[in-house]
Amino acid sequence: MNEPVEQANSTLKECMSKLSAETLGWISAILMHAATIPSLLALMTGLSDNPPSLDIILFVWTGLFLLFCRALVLKDILNIATIGIGFIAQAVLMALILFK
Repeated sequence: MNEPVEQANSTLKECMSKLSAETLGWISAILMHAATIPSLLALMTGLSDNPPSLDIILFVWTGLFLLFCRALVLKDILNIATIGIGFIAQAVLMALILFK
């Protein structure tokens, strides 16, 4: 009688740990993309004359690239799409600033 309950409990624990790990991965990718967006938007609107420092951008993009490679290895289409769209959005913002 206890065996089905224990099996259901272990399955639930396994699913929750995977869900938590996936959620943390999504939050980290979104926060890394969002790290440079405010300063880029302030630069585009003229609120600031200071672009984000190059070292911050390089660290963020390196981290995102590593997360992208991880998603490719795991064949995680959702993370590949999310990080890819973020790369495209940041590249468009930087191109708008550069060619303004």
